[in-house]
Amino acid sequence: MSTTLASSSSEAGRLARAVLGIFKLRIGVMIMITALVGALVAPTASLGVGQWLVLAASVLAASASAGAFNQYYESENDARMGRTRNRAFVTGALRRRPLWLGVMAAMLAVAVAMAWQVLNPLAAAFVFLGAFFYGIVYTVWLKRRTSLNIVIGGLAGSFAVLAGAAAVDTQIGALPGLLAVTLFLWTPPHFWSLAIANEAEYAAAGVPMLPVVAGSRRAAEAVFASAVLLVAASLLPAAFGAGPVYLVCSAVGGVYFVYRAWQLSRSVNRSTAIASFLASIVQLSAVLVGASVDALLRQ
Repeated sequence: MSTTLASSSSEAGRLARAVLGIFKLRIGVMIMITALVGALVAPTASLGVGQWLVLAASVLAASASAGAFNQYYESENDARMGRTRNRAFVTGALRRRPLWLGVMAAMLAVAVAMAWQVLNPLAAAFVFLGAFFYGIVYTVWLKRRTSLNIVIGGLAGSFAVLAGAAAVDTQIGALPGLLAVTLFLWTPPHFWSLAIANEAEYAAAGVPMLPVVAGSRRAAEAVFASAVLLVAASLLPAAFGAGPVYLVCSAVGGVYFVYRAWQLSRSVNRSTAIASFLASIVQLSAVLVGASVDALLRQ
C-alpha cells in the first residue's frame, strides 16, 4: 500500500512539474517584474494593493499562456534541439491535445478581463498585446520566416512595461516609455547571444536566427552594436527625472554587458556567447533594480 502511495505521489509530482514547465514561469516572472517596475516609475499616484496584485497576476497569466502556446506549437521542432528536446510536449509527459489550447485561451481571457475590470482598458490591451506578440507574431508568423524574428518579437516585453505604466496613468510618461524602449532594444542582443551559442541546433531545426542566416561572426558584431545602442538608450531616463541610483545601476550593468559583447565580437565561440547572454541578464536586472530603488526614494 505504501509503495503504491509513494508511486502515485511521485507520478503526481512529475505531472505537476511537467505542467508548470510548459508555462515558462521563469520568463513570466521576469516579465511580471518589468510590468511592476513600469507601474512603479510612473509619475502619478501609486496603485492600491489589490491593483498591484491584479497587475502582477494578469501579466504573469498572460505570459504563461503565451509561453505554453509557444511550446505547444513548436513541439515538433523543439525535438530537434538539445536545449528543448526535454520539454513536456516533446517527451510525451503531456499529450499534445487541443484541450491545452482551450486552457491557454482561457488563461489569457481571464488575465485580460481582470486587468480590464480592476485596472483599465488600456492596461488590459497591453496585457493582451504582450501575449499576442510572443504567441502569434513571434512564434507563428516570424520565427521561421525571418532573421528579424526576435527584433519584432521583442515588443512582447515592452508591452508589459506599458501595461504597468497604463495601470497607473493612461497618459504614459517619459520614464516608463523609455523603459519600454530599453526592453525592446534588450531582446535582440540577449537572444542573438544565445543563438550564437546554439547556432548548430537552430540550423538543424530550420530556424533562421541571425547566426544561421548571416554567420556567427556578423551576428556577434550585431550583438556588440545593439548592446551599445541598448546601453545608450538605458541611460536616457537620467535626462527625464531618473536619479543617481538609476544612473549608476544602468551604467555599471551596461558597461559589463558591452564588455562581454565586445569579447564575443573579438572571439566568437560558445563560451563568449554564453557570457554575453548572461551579461545581458545582469544588465536588465541592474536597470530594473535601479529604476525601482530610484522610484521608491522619490516617493
